[in-house]
Amino acid sequence: MPTKKLYIIAGPTAVGKTDIAIRLAQRLHTSIISADSRQCYKEMTIGTAKPTGEELQTVPHFFINDFSIEEAITAADYERLALAHLEELFSKNDTAVVCGGTGLYLKALCEGLDEMPEVDKEIETEVNNEYLQDGLPWLQETLQKEDALFYAQGEIHNPARLLRALIFKRSTGKSILAYRSGQQKERPFEMVYMVLELPRRQLYERIHQRVDKMMHDGLLEEVKGLYPYRHLKNLQTVGYVELFDYLENRCTLTEAIEKIKQHTRNYAKRQITWFKKVKGAVIVPADAPDVIERILAN
Repeated sequence: MPTKKLYIIAGPTAVGKTDIAIRLAQRLHTSIISADSRQCYKEMTIGTAKPTGEELQTVPHFFINDFSIEEAITAADYERLALAHLEELFSKNDTAVVCGGTGLYLKALCEGLDEMPEVDKEIETEVNNEYLQDGLPWLQETLQKEDALFYAQGEIHNPARLLRALIFKRSTGKSILAYRSGQQKERPFEMVYMVLELPRRQLYERIHQRVDKMMHDGLLEEVKGLYPYRHLKNLQTVGYVELFDYLENRCTLTEAIEKIKQHTRNYAKRQITWFKKVKGAVIVPADAPDVIERILAN
């Protein structure tokens, strides 16, 4: 029976994961490993809702500000790095906290990933360039033709997932789904998987307020600084692509901000759907006064 316990704090964007994870880690006198696929990049701060400097000082965090946007960190990389961090933490503590909303990263950590063949780097560059030129409609239409199986099951509004599937299909001739065994790896620790939730209207209001605060805090200036790197896959994400469009005169700033809010709501809906399917996850209201006690009771 594992004697170490990992508390996973998951849920949609803007639900309040960071604050609750910090309070939980303080109670347990332990550290937090981020499970966010963008907060690990040094150059992306405001648009990723990264914990503040004060929050990072309050509790030690891992997997935040560790990489440059020019490095492509995969879910397999995350599995390896997070397990290494946990091994270190568990050598000193009986508990650890993981906090984030990237479902695939959490799946990699909890269940492990299947071994995948390498993709062709030339094909990867070619597909990414076509996507940058022709956009999401081209990507969706092309994948539907070339890998109808994935298209039928995949997240058709998630460019990163669609790009990976198309690159994989063109590189190997097989659907990425063919390599999913469904076999779960054993982990030497107990996992308590908590999913935070809020009423949809309240969550959306938080999203709108957060986007407005990001703009007030200088998101446009951050995006201007990253404009020369806009072709990188890591920057094909909500909060950045919309402002790149504004900088290229494809829309007004007001339209770009509304698109960020809309696309963030869409992302939150996809996250809610993902986390509802996690076996054994415990759902807890994010605004419950005794939320920490409810988490610790599991």
